Amino acid sequence: MRVITRKRLREFAERYPDAAEPLGKWESVVREAGWTSLQDVRRVFPHADAAIVASENTVTVFNIGGNKYRLITAIHYNTQRIFVLRLLTHAAYSKDLWKDTL
Repeated sequence: MRVITRKRLREFAERYPDAAEPLGKWESVVREAGWTSLQDVRRVFPHADAAIVASENTVTVFNIGGNKYRLITAIHYNTQRIFVLRLLTHAAYSKDLWKDTL
């Protein structure tokens, strides 16, 4: 899959250096993936979850760094693209405010 945009991953890793390695591993796995559904994603990332946001779209949420961070993505299985929408600390994610902005 193609990751759009990797810049967000790098910027987050600069702000939270302990996220750099887990994000790098996540990206490596994703780039080699050919997922067609959430079930495919969960074979590799068992804790990936789907969530419906304010726009009524479905996003996929990944736990990063041992549940310390959340990576919120939009996966377009038909074009093999995964869009990085938000990267949040667990505390910010838990407030659920991010759902209202997507």
